[in-house]
Amino acid sequence: MRVAAAAAVLYTAAVPASWPAEAAPAAGAPGASARSDASYAFAEGAQHVTGASGTTDAPRLQVGRTYRSSLAKGAKVYYSLDLDADSNTYVSATAVPGKGAKLSVTDGIRVSVQNTDSNSCSYQSASFGAAKSPHPVTAWGARTVSPASPVCKGAGAYYVVVERVGMADSAPGAWDLELTAVAEPPVDKAGSTSAPKVWDSASPTPVSGAPRTSQGGAGYSRATAVGQGVWRADISPGQTLFYKVPVDWGRQLSATAELGTTSGGGRGYAVEALALALYNPVRAHVEDTTVGYDGRQQSVSLAPVPPVEYANRYAVGDQLSGMRFAGSYYLVLHLSKGVADAFGDGPFGLTLRVRLRGAAQDGPGYTGQSVPRNVFQVTEEDRHDAAAGGAGGGNAAMTAVAAAGIGAGTVVLVVLGAWTVVARRRAARA
Repeated sequence: MRVAAAAAVLYTAAVPASWPAEAAPAAGAPGASARSDASYAFAEGAQHVTGASGTTDAPRLQVGRTYRSSLAKGAKVYYSLDLDADSNTYVSATAVPGKGAKLSVTDGIRVSVQNTDSNSCSYQSASFGAAKSPHPVTAWGARTVSPASPVCKGAGAYYVVVERVGMADSAPGAWDLELTAVAEPPVDKAGSTSAPKVWDSASPTPVSGAPRTSQGGAGYSRATAVGQGVWRADISPGQTLFYKVPVDWGRQLSATAELGTTSGGGRGYAVEALALALYNPVRAHVEDTTVGYDGRQQSVSLAPVPPVEYANRYAVGDQLSGMRFAGSYYLVLHLSKGVADAFGDGPFGLTLRVRLRGAAQDGPGYTGQSVPRNVFQVTEEDRHDAAAGGAGGGNAAMTAVAAAGIGAGTVVLVVLGAWTVVARRRAARA
């Protein structure tokens, strides 16, 4: 009984009472149950900021940081950025409506980056689609230093504009926002300013073999790392799973997702039941696709994308230009809440098949580091985590917990040792 009591003291001391709630696995994160709340996991430590209704009071975003904000119905909000003259800067906004939000086909967000003369450097929209199922959607904007964007050259102030678009009868509640800003350094030598004209655009055969369990995360910051292979997970209606795949320069990514046969009965057909989307390392949209579901197994594959190459940025269309740098590419899967109406709450079996072709090549020769660091490269830690499929990845929060546990455990053992010495001395005196 004394040993059990000591173990209990050690366990309690190893986890500080003040440890933030984010240290626990988020819904859908590695180690969390697919049956738990499928809400979005915002980046730990993200700073809260309120968007302004105009440019004059626009709060400043710092490149390399992640922020939390909100977007009311019909709102158009502004944030500011101070940029240098040499770096490309990419801004993403992920909108997260409430789980029970009423949505229309056209509901979504629009993101643009503008200079001080109201000229748009870029703009993009993202919507929820025909399934009208609440889930995180991401749009991005960019200020690129390129001959193609002459109005957005030079250092100074720029504005990020995030606008909520859609039908008048959509849900009135505000949506949560996650905002990121990433800087890409210039290259040492100017290369081709034309996109590659020849690349293998044939659809590869999906990877086969025994699947390994790897439950996707509930947000970009909690995305589960996977590499080439067959990965097995559970997904519930209304849930979104995030995976990240490290892709080197010169390598070509392909992915197929399969929704398994229902075992709970039911009849009907769910439109756009399973959605598969690909985003690049700055959370810029590359492509997406969907498939309906009638209770029998269904699969959906990404259209072929080119090998990762710096010059892809000069191509037309997200599917080609999005494959412009190395780093972690995100595979985002969403199961429509409408699946539950016909086939129950699940969870449903999900198989993700990931293939990487081609040999890794040298990068373009950046003159400096990205902000934050290592965004546009694949590290040895990235490769290790991807091979483990989330089973042995470097979870910073859990590493910190472990470190805290070791430190606290050492203190407890010292205290227990002191108690033992004192007890023996008292016994000897008696």
